[in-house]
Amino acid sequence: MIDYHTFHQIHHLHKVEHLNQAQIAAELQLDEGTVSKWLNIEQYRPCQMPKRPSKLDAYKGTIIRMLERHPYSCAQLLPRLKEQGYTGGYSILKAFVQHVRPAPSPAFLTLQFAPGECAQVDWGQAGAVSVGSTRRRLSFFVMVLCHSRMLYVQFTLAETMEHFLAAHQHAFEFFHGVPQQVMVDNCKVAVLTHRRGEPAVINPRYLDFANHYGFKVRACGVRKGNEKGRVEEGPTVSEVKGDQGLY
Repeated sequence: MIDYHTFHQIHHLHKVEHLNQAQIAAELQLDEGTVSKWLNIEQYRPCQMPKRPSKLDAYKGTIIRMLERHPYSCAQLLPRLKEQGYTGGYSILKAFVQHVRPAPSPAFLTLQFAPGECAQVDWGQAGAVSVGSTRRRLSFFVMVLCHSRMLYVQFTLAETMEHFLAAHQHAFEFFHGVPQQVMVDNCKVAVLTHRRGEPAVINPRYLDFANHYGFKVRACGVRKGNEKGRVEEGPTVSEVKGDQGLY
């Protein structure tokens, strides 16, 4: 087997220097048959080394099935395989398990709510609208009752605290009541800071508003929008526009 450099030397001597096979073989100290073989090949292809059989080969299917049933460690798998006749070592088992172990699926908490127990809120964006001679970003506030999935939507030209609290008031009027708790994502008007693994620091103005109306603010975990699935699974922007008759 020749290397890439020698392959190009053979073709250079033949095409550019116009040497024959015998002359090329003498120049590069190769067998004439080797020169003939590689002159008939236009593109270099390295020799593929045959794959060495592994003592683990006969047990790979068994390992995969065992891992699908339970997240065994390699230390737990090894004695089970030895009972079936495996005579190989721990290292090749560990390398194979790292390659085939199923990726862990994220755990999702299924939330169940009683009537009036909880609502979920969030902001959304709906493009821009013309206001006089300028274009303004159009946002919308959404509140969803967790039990019934009844929906309230209000469009605004900003996402300030004033807009946020006013939209809450209008939603409570629309629903004819106030839920026991309101779940919020970590939007800046509601949550000042929320470090991973620590309690959220709720905006004092929002806390005062919540105390006045008698509901508890509940912040989702950091990067855990799925905890607020009712409002996340709400209608699209175009559906909201059409359903509310605002456009």
